[in-house]
Amino acid sequence: MITVGILGGGQLARMMALAAAPLGVRVAVFDPAADACAGQVAPLQVGAFDDLQALAEFAAKVDVLTFDFENVPAASARWLAERKPVFPNPVALAVAQDRLSEKTLFQELGIPLPPFADIRSRDELAARVGEFGLPCILKTRRLGYDGKGQFRLRSEADIDAAWQALGAQVEKTGLILEGFVAFDREVSVVAVRGRDGQFRAWPLTGNWHVDGVLSASLVPAKATAAQYEMAMNYARRVAERLDYVGVFALELFCRGEELLVNEMAPRVHNSGHWTSDGAETSQFENHLRAVLGLPLGDTRVLGHACMLNWLGQMPDAAAVLAVPGGHWHDYGKSPREGRKVGHANLREDSAEALATALEQVGTALGRQAQVEPVVRALRG
Repeated sequence: MITVGILGGGQLARMMALAAAPLGVRVAVFDPAADACAGQVAPLQVGAFDDLQALAEFAAKVDVLTFDFENVPAASARWLAERKPVFPNPVALAVAQDRLSEKTLFQELGIPLPPFADIRSRDELAARVGEFGLPCILKTRRLGYDGKGQFRLRSEADIDAAWQALGAQVEKTGLILEGFVAFDREVSVVAVRGRDGQFRAWPLTGNWHVDGVLSASLVPAKATAAQYEMAMNYARRVAERLDYVGVFALELFCRGEELLVNEMAPRVHNSGHWTSDGAETSQFENHLRAVLGLPLGDTRVLGHACMLNWLGQMPDAAAVLAVPGGHWHDYGKSPREGRKVGHANLREDSAEALATALEQVGTALGRQAQVEPVVRALRG
């Protein structure tokens, strides 16, 4: 039996392990945390991501390696790739870890994106703010996610505050300034590329965020045929340039008919969680198929689907399970403010049926504010 080794033991690894079992595939997990939630469903080896001896021991137990966490050191991925197949490849991982490298790649591929600049000093920050205009966003080039490592500048008075908050990271992670986009809505394209170059993508997903963290996803998103084709084209360009193998996501801003890329996630993605219950093949199964060299599964949506993210603590499952198309996903994590602890997927055959189901769940859980924008999109 083939064993897939996953670097990172969070909920994404957990869901990959659950998807592996029907394929007759074993999964082993490597994570620095002894209580990593994937360890509840697959063997867990505890070790630091830069501990080469521990990584060697782990690699000896598996046939192929992947990851559920984009901040695994690229140097460790390169070292492992000399010993076992690693997918996605370390080059793709390294590019996605650095916002400057990532955006430079998009620029080289002719993919539209907001203006950006490498920032090395407070004076350079002030000059670029003057060039980009306000508002704009200062971010760490590395390690930031879910709104972390960011400072939004709304006035010139924020320049000093932004530099005070993040300036010390110049040498450690680097800094990048991004122009603000007055977008209409946010969407993502979750795609997969196989070892043989086969490429598939799920329908465009509409996303809503609260404080930089995904709150809800809806598929199919409101988009024109031209926007759909643009998104697929952008994703294919990125995948082919990086010789990417596995699932990845591109986060995009819609501005009128225009699509601008925000960032890339080199892994299965939160906005693709709906695929577990709303698509012919889930992102987790297709990621495993890709890294194992198996044929990719169909990515069509089965009607209309919505994912609701649970942060901090799990709500009452009964409210979701009472809905015919409701599905519950508990990550087995202890409650903690802001922590991703689970999600729910709702799937119905029509947009109106899904809107009704969301209203029922939102009322029962006291989460009307979370479901209302999705309901409006379904009925708009």
